[in-house]
Amino acid sequence: MTQRRTPFGDRARYWFDSTLTRGAAALVGWMALLCLAVVVPASAVLVWTDPDVPASLADRLAEVWRLTGETLRLGGATGTPLRAMMSVLLALVTLLYVSTLVGLITTALTERLTALRRGRSTVLEQGHAVVLGWSEQVFTVVSELVAANANQRGAAVVVLADRDKTVMEEALSTKVGSFGRTRLICRSGPTTDPAVLPLTSPATAGVVLVLPHDEPDADAEVVKTLLALKAALAGEEGRPPVVAAVRDDRYRLAACLAAGPGGVVLESDTVTARLIVQAARRPGISLVHQELLDFAGDEFYLTSEPSLIGRPFGDALLSYSASSVVGLMRGGSPLLNPPPDTPIAADDLLVVISRDDDTVWLDGCAELVEEAAMASGPSTPARAERILLLGWNRRAPLIVDQLRRRARPGSVVDVVADRGEATVRQVSEVDAHSGTGLSLTLHHGDVTRPDTLRRLDVHSYDSVIVLGRDPLPGQPPDDPDNRTLVTLLLLRQLEEATGRELPVVTELIDDRNRALAPIGPGADVIISGKLIGLLLAQISQSRHLAAVFEELFSAEGSGVRLRPAPDYVLPESETTFATVVAAARQRGECAIGYRSHDGSSTSPGYGVRINPPKGERRRWTVEDEVVVVGMD
Repeated sequence: MTQRRTPFGDRARYWFDSTLTRGAAALVGWMALLCLAVVVPASAVLVWTDPDVPASLADRLAEVWRLTGETLRLGGATGTPLRAMMSVLLALVTLLYVSTLVGLITTALTERLTALRRGRSTVLEQGHAVVLGWSEQVFTVVSELVAANANQRGAAVVVLADRDKTVMEEALSTKVGSFGRTRLICRSGPTTDPAVLPLTSPATAGVVLVLPHDEPDADAEVVKTLLALKAALAGEEGRPPVVAAVRDDRYRLAACLAAGPGGVVLESDTVTARLIVQAARRPGISLVHQELLDFAGDEFYLTSEPSLIGRPFGDALLSYSASSVVGLMRGGSPLLNPPPDTPIAADDLLVVISRDDDTVWLDGCAELVEEAAMASGPSTPARAERILLLGWNRRAPLIVDQLRRRARPGSVVDVVADRGEATVRQVSEVDAHSGTGLSLTLHHGDVTRPDTLRRLDVHSYDSVIVLGRDPLPGQPPDDPDNRTLVTLLLLRQLEEATGRELPVVTELIDDRNRALAPIGPGADVIISGKLIGLLLAQISQSRHLAAVFEELFSAEGSGVRLRPAPDYVLPESETTFATVVAAARQRGECAIGYRSHDGSSTSPGYGVRINPPKGERRRWTVEDEVVVVGMD
């Protein structure tokens, strides 16, 4: 058998590659040979072309050696062979020492830069906000904290999550935008490790917020994070206030115990269900909630006013021209919309809505009330409601239960879902406790199919609630908003075919899908993650507001309501907002704003105005609504 002869070039290349595999010594040897192959001929050329070159060959070779030594820093000493060898040895030792020192310095700097890029250095801040966890809520929380710190110097927000530091910084910079005076610091690591949490300096933080991630075990992860935080702070003198959120009520008690006595734990699914129901029963209320929860407009504040001590609460309603009083904080518990004759005690704090804490000043505006423009007739009577619920998810039973709690006699709730026996069982459990005030019916059908919606007389309902669907067991999760957007497209087609607008309340998970939803800009859209993020940010600035929001969003007690303006002022009358406040006081309510329907719905607030100046005059139409804090 004839053997094929391998080309010399391939054999040489193979031999060269084989020598390189022998390690650093072979690599150093090849580098030395390469340097000598270049330097020695070049030095010889320089010597032989020098006009002053020595005549003898030995002197010329010595000069070549000298140039080679100077170029390669080998000393270049001439003389006996022993002297030349010692010169080379010392030069090699010097070269090895310098190379090792440079390598050590380079390695240390590289490790330090890598650690900084990985976010593994300890934060040295005071009074900063610490955000633990990563989800869609983190963008809302950081954005609101930046807005709250707009008038503060040296503010900082530290985010710790088990993600790459650079990726987190880029995502926050893209979605939040400018951070203003607030410094954003990201650290990487698991939030459930007590050894990692000190990177954020939680002991010196002003507040710690714990966010649930988007996975099914989110609530268990929140509890573990709170326990890790408790372990990390063991032995510290002070402990910062902790604000956290869980989805399932079953984890709330454990989270509260882990958060400690001063901690606040929100139940996001229940809060979302309450807001959806309020929007379904009174279209437009979600726009009011948005105005009250973000830091871009007016917010809730607690203030004390010694001059009002002993006077009835009703007098406080017209004591601030630039702020709206809604209740009292007494002994740590809120009294929203107390009776007007309730005396203000010495240790009471007023719950007010104002542009900022420095805009709450007592100036009195009772003289702005025009009693001739106040309405004196009875309130518009409430009637039974018909609500259509399209879709089913884990929040649907909570929504139906909230509807049951608020149901007027004769109210109807029809549910259309395709979830089979599990849905039937859940609806049956809620229906068994619904009493006589609510009629609950389940219809089987796919809400993403046109024939399902055509069979329903959707225009006969006072409100249509569209819910997303939870991932099915054993199936990969998809975007929960996909089915919601399809259903909204079908409802929009029905609107265009009939020429009648549907009062739709939509639940979305991802805020980015808000721009894709085929609904009007002023429609009621409940973005659960964003609303919980807004609540967390508000409570992080004042944890006493947790009880205020709890009562505002509850089925019982005083909450935010939208009432017809003719219940307070005469239609087509032009009068001040102070007149509306006085009329609401007579009805046992606190007026905090209005929603205009005279064409200003194209404004950024879609007609909603919270805490207008008491002296603001406008013409009130029959379509206008007054925003009040009062009983249902």
